[in-house]
Amino acid sequence: MSRRRFQTKPLIFCLKTLLLVYSFVFWVSGIVLLSVGLWWILMLGPYSVLISRAPSAVPFVLSGTGAGIVVLSLFGCWATCRGQCWMLRTYAVLLSLVFFTELIAGISGFIFRHEIKGSFYSSFSEAVQKYNALDERSLAVDDLQRKLHCCGVSNCSWLHSSYFPNGGVPGSCCVQINDCDHDDLRNASRAAEKVYSQGCFELVTSFIDRNLGIIAGVTFGIAFSQLIGTTVACCLSRFIHTNQYQMV
Repeated sequence: MSRRRFQTKPLIFCLKTLLLVYSFVFWVSGIVLLSVGLWWILMLGPYSVLISRAPSAVPFVLSGTGAGIVVLSLFGCWATCRGQCWMLRTYAVLLSLVFFTELIAGISGFIFRHEIKGSFYSSFSEAVQKYNALDERSLAVDDLQRKLHCCGVSNCSWLHSSYFPNGGVPGSCCVQINDCDHDDLRNASRAAEKVYSQGCFELVTSFIDRNLGIIAGVTFGIAFSQLIGTTVACCLSRFIHTNQYQMV
């Protein structure tokens, strides 16, 4: 029996090292998710009124998931160092739950991507139609147009808005703000030569469509990486239990 224990020590050491490395990478992914969620809340918060009529829970879900992964990865490191079978099995079960949660979220986002685009289109169109250059949604529209170098929902949507007859095209659409005056912006033909030609909805959705494969690959890659940790944790627990190996 002692010889068998001696022979399994290198294998257990390798599994332990692999699980510690995985837990560290898992911890980094949690930090990334938490950072993205906080960045969304702090930086993209003003644009949430343009994405949906109801407040979006996505950034809070990202932040919560990231924080949970950080705590779980620290627990995984502790379980690996202690070498307690029940702790390793608990870690494996929790990783499995994270895997199924991320998989369901990724599949749901892929299936309902057209509904998400539709919600953005309707909310942004409504913000353009009710634009007054003063309220929160109007300021969000202006900020979005300046930063993305786009204009309206489509390249002529402002011409059909209630704001155009008196206010013209908003100054946030101007390619060169110094080259735009109020009279130019109220004239459809002259405004077309001085404002961005691409609509914001077209710009955002085309970016998503171009990068959909990358987004899906990263999402499912992160999800399936949980299976590696689950497998290693189960194997390590089994070897420790079978050979009655005690970590020091």
